[in-house]
Amino acid sequence: MAIEHLKRGKPEADRAEDDAKTRAVVEATLKDIETRGDAAVRELSEKFDNYSPESFRLSQEQIDELIASLSERELVDIKFAQKQVMNFAQAQRDSMLDIEVETLPGVILGHKNIPVQSVGCYVPGGKFPMVASAHMSVATAKVAGVPRIIACTPPFQGKPNAAVIAAMHLGGAHEIYVMGG
Repeated sequence: MAIEHLKRGKPEADRAEDDAKTRAVVEATLKDIETRGDAAVRELSEKFDNYSPESFRLSQEQIDELIASLSERELVDIKFAQKQVMNFAQAQRDSMLDIEVETLPGVILGHKNIPVQSVGCYVPGGKFPMVASAHMSVATAKVAGVPRIIACTPPFQGKPNAAVIAAMHLGGAHEIYVMGG
């Protein structure tokens, strides 16, 4: 039986050209953000997400309102998933012990776990917001004992996604930003 292709990928030259165009757009965007800061971020947020809040950082009141908009079932599911992720993360953390071995007289090898002080977690949004990514990044960082967790997600249909915000907040994020796309 002969193989019939229903679809073929682009030729290598076309892919390379697309990659170069993408790279140029990303580099120009990052340079614009570096130069103009929040003004550039706000323009991009308005252009791509139709989202232009007073502040990209959510206040505690905004977080509470978003969480209150969820059903009891949604909150139960979020808390259940976080408990599972955190339990496994704790087991992983407990298994990572410092070690020091003298392999030869005077030759000491090993490793030491050194915690970080802060971490940034990005939770993808778009057509299908990734609540599980909030669990896996924010809740895992909390178990690792990171003192400062900052989380960011793009808006969903022009506003913060309540389930993603709840997962980031309940998972231990200290600051939550809604921006990007």
